[in-house]
Amino acid sequence: MTDPSLGVLLLIPYRHLEQRVLAAVHAAGHPLTLAQARMAQRIDDDGSRLTRLAESAQVTKPTAGYLVDQLERDGYVERVADPRDARARLIRFTPKGHEVIALARQVQDAVEDEWREHLGERRSRALLEALLALRPLTDPYVED
Repeated sequence: MTDPSLGVLLLIPYRHLEQRVLAAVHAAGHPLTLAQARMAQRIDDDGSRLTRLAESAQVTKPTAGYLVDQLERDGYVERVADPRDARARLIRFTPKGHEVIALARQVQDAVEDEWREHLGERRSRALLEALLALRPLTDPYVED
């Protein structure tokens, strides 16, 4: 068997992290789907417009709207007026949504601590620096 490509090697740890976070979220009584979680992770702290969420998730606006509708129905997000444009709406987290975010961040931090312990400080730092150097090439949403 040949070694996996760099792209696959980047995906595998992320998929592991995502599964660990979702398992903890489910165990805490929040039955989010993977699609809902992936949409929610794209919501900015100050709220996001649906068009931006759809674009960043690489889904159609109706698909993003459907997922946001589910998150809103279950009390994780709300739609509010955009203070910069009264015609637009922002999707932002409710207190229940922030509770899930806090749990997800705890699990994420724990998994990343495990990775750092396994790799050691020097290799962890080198990995972080390499990924940050790739970000301008790979992330169209990175802010300069």
